[in-house]
Amino acid sequence: MAKRTAAVRKNNARKRTKRRAWSNHNHKELRRHSKAKTPVTAISRAMKRTVGALRQQARKLGLPIGHRR
Repeated sequence: MAKRTAAVRKNNARKRTKRRAWSNHNHKELRRHSKAKTPVTAISRAMKRTVGALRQQARKLGLPIGHRR
């Protein structure tokens, strides 16, 4: 039984997120997307970052991002 519980624990383990720092190139790309009024979901896919991370960084840089109705 001990082997089985270890295997189950291994399969159910949460994936650890690897955090990546924001480079100047990333900031320039985010500024470009903001100016082009690209939807946040499209930016997220292009930059391979979460929507939340993009929104936080845009707020930090003072960029308008997101809802534009």
